[in-house]
Amino acid sequence: MTTSFGTTTGTLTPTDPKIRFQSFTGLKSSNSIALTRNLRVFPLPFCTPTLIRAVSTPLKPETSTAEPKRSKVEIFKEQSNFIRYPLNEEIYTDTPNINEASTQLIKFHGSYQQYNRDERGTRSYSFMLRTKNPGGKVPNQLYLTMDDLADQFGIGTLRLTTRQTFQLHGVLKKDLKTVMSTIIRNMGSTLGACGDLNRNVLAPAAPFMTKEYKFAQETAENIAALLTPQSGFYYDVWVDGEKFMTSEPPEVVKARNDNSHGTNFPDSPEPIYGTQFLPRKFKIAVTVPTDNSVDILTNDIGVVVVFDENGEPQGFNIYVGGGMGRTHRQETTFPRLGEPLGYVPKGDILYAIKAIVATQRDHGRRDDRKYSRMKYLISSWGIEKFRNVVEQYFGKKFEPFHELPEWEFKSYLGWHEQGDGALFCGLHVDNGRIGGKMKKTLREVIEKYNLNVRITPNQNLILCDIRSAWRRPITTVLAQAGLLHPRYVDPLNLTAMACPAFPLCPLAITEAERGIPDILKRVRAVFEKVGLKYSESIVIRVTGCPNGCARPYMAELGLVGDGPNSYQIWLGGTPNQTQLARTFMNKVKVQDLEKVFEPLFYYWKRKRQPKESFGDFTTRMGFEKLHELVDKWEGPVQSPVRYNLKPFADKETYEAMEELAKLQNKSPHQLAMEVVRNFVAAQQNGKSE
Repeated sequence: MTTSFGTTTGTLTPTDPKIRFQSFTGLKSSNSIALTRNLRVFPLPFCTPTLIRAVSTPLKPETSTAEPKRSKVEIFKEQSNFIRYPLNEEIYTDTPNINEASTQLIKFHGSYQQYNRDERGTRSYSFMLRTKNPGGKVPNQLYLTMDDLADQFGIGTLRLTTRQTFQLHGVLKKDLKTVMSTIIRNMGSTLGACGDLNRNVLAPAAPFMTKEYKFAQETAENIAALLTPQSGFYYDVWVDGEKFMTSEPPEVVKARNDNSHGTNFPDSPEPIYGTQFLPRKFKIAVTVPTDNSVDILTNDIGVVVVFDENGEPQGFNIYVGGGMGRTHRQETTFPRLGEPLGYVPKGDILYAIKAIVATQRDHGRRDDRKYSRMKYLISSWGIEKFRNVVEQYFGKKFEPFHELPEWEFKSYLGWHEQGDGALFCGLHVDNGRIGGKMKKTLREVIEKYNLNVRITPNQNLILCDIRSAWRRPITTVLAQAGLLHPRYVDPLNLTAMACPAFPLCPLAITEAERGIPDILKRVRAVFEKVGLKYSESIVIRVTGCPNGCARPYMAELGLVGDGPNSYQIWLGGTPNQTQLARTFMNKVKVQDLEKVFEPLFYYWKRKRQPKESFGDFTTRMGFEKLHELVDKWEGPVQSPVRYNLKPFADKETYEAMEELAKLQNKSPHQLAMEVVRNFVAAQQNGKSE
């Protein structure tokens, strides 16, 4: 066991002979003015080989000598010996939970401590594990392993996330090491799936064999490798230091080690992250033009591959500053869309990513975690200043942003050709929850046909590498388990998303995953009541708190938990996820949702422009007008009854009418009109004849 502590005010002398202290003298860049300028080393009265000098990540220059305020998590990171201590001891104690510091540190290992909030009295603790799957790729062996672990150590279900990963709920502390090591030994990892570092890198999940999609996937994997922690803490804790190394492309190794412009901590076990890692979580997505299956604008960094007319990749457009999380009733916190930073040639992308990460690492706030995401740094500085600072770390100027075609949301549900002779099948999974008969059937199909799978950012699953001869038997067995072709699924469900929320998420304020099935049914009933067609749909996303895991602030209709059985309603997102929604109403009780839905959908049906989406309609109408319509709502206006009497529907009717008309010296048309008028009058007077 190796344990390291840090202190900013004095010295620490080891008293336990079992504790071996690592000699540590600080991190600095010998090649960079930028990093040296920002580095702050806390002096100690004296230093010996058995003492650790407490080091923080580079901080902004200060005129004051006063210690800058830092959040508690920053102290935990500093004293953890690179995310080891005290977690490496806590996992062996007899208690069902871990202490406060370990609760924060285990996130870097890909896990959250939770408890069942449906139960009263003594808390029953468990752990959620989240995998790291760049681009959503899941090899056959890993899928089968996760399926087994869910039954043996979890709650019997697997959860597909909005960042293309698995979540395994309900793991007990005593089983953590077994589960973690099993994942590692079966082509998986949870390293960095949570915590203050780069999370899972998104990419389009469709396994198309085109140059564009293959290059986007390869780029996502390279970025994920570049920003993977290097100090070995993950393997030390879960597999006793055994290394499970995968070969890395030489360009990744070269980019990580390059310190030409002060991005690195020389001689550190963590050359990019240092002792303090990042101020907060960091999210990246990669995609190709038009394909917005990844919600590109919601990420800290959005990378778009730019191709020439022959389909050859030339470089990348880069967006920065997206992020969803916010806090209720604190207007200084907000969701934000990414904005264009610039363009780089394809050979520079890893260096550009590293420069952006270093800028956030050195300048992002570490005093108040509500404001620690990169979106707040960019909002504070402005994009021009941010670009200038990034260029110092990059060593180059960004080129102008390349023009892009309009974005589209692509779900990739149903059957498609991969481009290599094989097929893939996209399956809709309500809220990403795989359990029961569905789970058993998926296991059978994936195991029998030795299929690899991919997880989509919309919580769905793609079965890959399917031979044409397998299509019919696979379709049949999937349908029997309720995994239907998308044309047989309610369109509202196809684009809906919800976070897990209750009972296990400690941040949940109200229901999301458990509540959305009923909400979608009620929306469909309102659609029918106001005359909207079954084929018409809107993007609905529900979260149990304002942190925005299911990206509700991009939805046409977002429901964000703001109290027990209560939601904040957001309107104005677009079907292609390119426009931010805005707060429409607060504290709407779940039983009162129809009072808001009915007038909104009624007037969308009657006042929309041709092909105008619900989100665009709400934006065009304006919230003041919409509030007026909701406040004055008394129910749908009943249209006047229209009678479709067709007296001349056939030849026999006409001939009979013509003969009767001759007897009355009238034309058939005159007689028919009299009959119609008399019928309508009788109905209006309540007569029965």
